[in-house]
Amino acid sequence: MDQSGAVVQLKGITKRFPGLVANDSINFELKKGEIHALLGENGAGKSTLMNILFGLYQPDEGEIWINGKQTVIDGASKAIELGIGMVHQHFKLVQPFTVAENIVLGNEPKKGMTIDYKLANQKVKEISERYGLKVDPQMRIQDITVGMQQRVEILKTLYRGAEILIFDEPTAVLTVQEIDELIEIIRNLAAEGKSIIIITHKLREVMAISNSVTVIRRGKVIRTVKTSETNERQLAELMVGRDVNFKVEKTKQQAGEVVLSVDNLRMKGEQSKMALDGTSFHVRAGEIFGIAGVDGNGQSELIYAITGMRKVQGGKVTLNGRDITNESPRNISTAGVGHIPEDRHKHGLVLDFSLSENMILNTYFKPEYGKSGFIDYKAMDELANRLVKEFDVRASGIHTHARGLSGGNQQKAIIAREINKDPDLIIAVQPTRGLDIGAIEFVHKRLVDARNEGKAVLLVSFELDELYALSDRIAVMYEGKLVGEVDAEHRDDEQLGLLMAGNAEQRQAGGEG
Repeated sequence: MDQSGAVVQLKGITKRFPGLVANDSINFELKKGEIHALLGENGAGKSTLMNILFGLYQPDEGEIWINGKQTVIDGASKAIELGIGMVHQHFKLVQPFTVAENIVLGNEPKKGMTIDYKLANQKVKEISERYGLKVDPQMRIQDITVGMQQRVEILKTLYRGAEILIFDEPTAVLTVQEIDELIEIIRNLAAEGKSIIIITHKLREVMAISNSVTVIRRGKVIRTVKTSETNERQLAELMVGRDVNFKVEKTKQQAGEVVLSVDNLRMKGEQSKMALDGTSFHVRAGEIFGIAGVDGNGQSELIYAITGMRKVQGGKVTLNGRDITNESPRNISTAGVGHIPEDRHKHGLVLDFSLSENMILNTYFKPEYGKSGFIDYKAMDELANRLVKEFDVRASGIHTHARGLSGGNQQKAIIAREINKDPDLIIAVQPTRGLDIGAIEFVHKRLVDARNEGKAVLLVSFELDELYALSDRIAVMYEGKLVGEVDAEHRDDEQLGLLMAGNAEQRQAGGEG
């Protein structure tokens, strides 16, 4: 090990891509037993730097030192040999295989010529218990939660002897409870002497878990600080290079007529279980109605029902007094619904279409964008240029493929398209998932602006801070029903948590929605 106690030293690392310097002479140091956060906006160069450390990219310039020795990491197998493991944001697991089969894959214990599955299960169980990961080795990946799948990815690195662990955006797909559990797991790993790098843009988690923070902006290291000597506001300013307004500015609510009415909705889920089981609520013009809840309690099915993406078995959806139950997505969209979907890749954009083409995805059939089945490309491009400017969508041009945009700019493009339709109802599902603080600030402002202009906004989010910051009313969804409403102005996480866990005694605390 280096005399300074560093297990990793990156010296003057530079990585260029066509038209972009992703890493610009970066210096970085990780000490033994340390949890070091690598913080920055989307596209700042964090993941590129860690992909270099894990051998997935080669630097154009600079040196890598591991335990005091200069080395060349020319592939992931070399990184693993050096004791480096990486838990990727998008898991690399074989769904039909068991937990143990995934963990030992490529490094299986043998009994003669065959794989010793009994020993594999035993080894996985031992590592799992040692680090408090609590995973059943014999469960199939397709049958376990996202949080459990992440634990499997961690176990894969530990099984291969990793002493240095890199976590790439580890909380992006986790629930509030799973995030708390992951923080505890990471602390256990550090206590066992593992050295950990966390790539993130979530300030609260940085403050909760890390010992040190290195902030990267546009490919350059801005500063490295001890976590105990900084705060969220300072880190936010270092990230984006300007003062960040954490508080969402909202005028007093002026709620009008009911725009959306949902009455006793029922929809079948998997194994004939009801995903929606008598869901009822309403949203008025000029208000943001927030829905809280642990993922998987019917939130996705509710949005599918309102937007026409799936049929319901019972109940009614009314928009401005018109029954739109089980109508087609196009009819519902043109009736006055804007939809910012949960999965921007699956339901929000066509990734191989240009930014310009994506801007008319749900209005291309309107006369202003073409006649007789032919699209007026000039009109389409004029719209795209206007929206890109108005919504600050950063791209090399309107003919750039949507796939080439950062997550934040993809989200801005969807919001631009949906708000431009001038809908009466805007449905926003996880609107800031995976976005950095600058993009979050922008999205929040546009939703509040829409509310102030008299739009009805239905917000579904797993981020409690977001719900409290934006909502005029918050209801809690549990097992396909809204089980209670909490006061959006006076935060009470305990009451909200009890409702989210299905505690019936708390249902009347804030009244019904």
